[in-house]
Amino acid sequence: MKLRTLGPALALTLACLAPSCSSADSLGDGRDSGAPAQEFAPTDAGTATLDAPATLTSYCPSDKCPEGWTTCPNSRFPCDVNLRTDRENCGACGSRCPAPMTDLSAREIFECVEGSCAMTCGTVTALDCDGIVDNGCETPTNDPNNCGACGNVCTDPAKPCIVRTDAPGGAACGCPAGQLACPIRPGGPSRCLEVDANDSNCGACGNVCPSNPDGGALPQNAYHGCLRRECGHLKCRANTGDCNGDLVDADRGDGCETDLTTNEHCGACGNACAPGEACRRNSTGVYECLCPPGLTYCGNTCVDLATNPTNCGSCGVLCKDTVIQGGLYNAKTEIGICVYGMCKRQCVAGRADCNGNSEDGCEVNTNSDPRNCGGCGVECDAAAGQACVGGRCAVEPCEQLDGGPVTR
Repeated sequence: MKLRTLGPALALTLACLAPSCSSADSLGDGRDSGAPAQEFAPTDAGTATLDAPATLTSYCPSDKCPEGWTTCPNSRFPCDVNLRTDRENCGACGSRCPAPMTDLSAREIFECVEGSCAMTCGTVTALDCDGIVDNGCETPTNDPNNCGACGNVCTDPAKPCIVRTDAPGGAACGCPAGQLACPIRPGGPSRCLEVDANDSNCGACGNVCPSNPDGGALPQNAYHGCLRRECGHLKCRANTGDCNGDLVDADRGDGCETDLTTNEHCGACGNACAPGEACRRNSTGVYECLCPPGLTYCGNTCVDLATNPTNCGSCGVLCKDTVIQGGLYNAKTEIGICVYGMCKRQCVAGRADCNGNSEDGCEVNTNSDPRNCGGCGVECDAAAGQACVGGRCAVEPCEQLDGGPVTR
């Protein structure tokens, strides 16, 4: 029998007239678990007519695993293994992707992608240029024949392959404008250095400027150094400045008279800090005005003590398990968070603390537990053997006794 379309509200009401029928988009408690919801296509009320034919499929609880999901011998719940993404069961139960020797410094990382173990290079210091999985990421990124990318050859001797944090592949041929490639040690790898005002590499690698070449008296806090790629220029020592402009004035001669670590002159002459800020050393060792109101100076950076999990309530207070130990390969079920300056525990996605016992943490897997599917207490139909898949109770089209589709 054909169903006449009478508008969205009536259509959705009729969808669940069958016994034990779930609504088409009911897979759990309705929380967004990342899986696409099954929904009816919206009907345009302005164009619907009583004569527009339509069929309606009813959905009922299912104990069948959706495509790509299965139940393995060591499964705790039905359909709790995703063969497309599970590293321990990639493509088939028990088919495990190789694990790295160490989690954080691995050259090769294997992940399950569409049911197959795929290798990626886990650091920016190695590449897989020969395409052979057995020897892993065999090529260092500073290889002159594969500099930062496979096949990128450095042909200019003046522009060797140099490890650079600003390069997309972690290395590049030569240095940015204004810098030179200088060896870290004789015969060793090179690094990029600024040579315009570098007292140890003035205009060229290894050209060291003498601080007082003639042995005469120097203005206070001053020395001879490199400017414009030339030695012999008077310069101020670190964190001091010539703010009155008389560094080379023979009559006045007060040299670099200003302390550049004060709130009035922070890092540069006349750079005054705003109210509430203070002149402090940042994470790179340079003085700058830091920490506006509401933030606190901890470990050379400004943090909010009310929310920062590594400085919760006061500097240095670390909420337990703030960093998930073991990376992706030994993930915790909960992490430490900072709420109003107090350390608390928070379950990671797909886990929940349903018994309220902090001792066993987030003990429930809400992605696959049919008694807590998508959330604590959200039960799938146990009598029908309904599975919990991705945090939603599984459904399939209802069938009549003769096996035909239900229509109304």
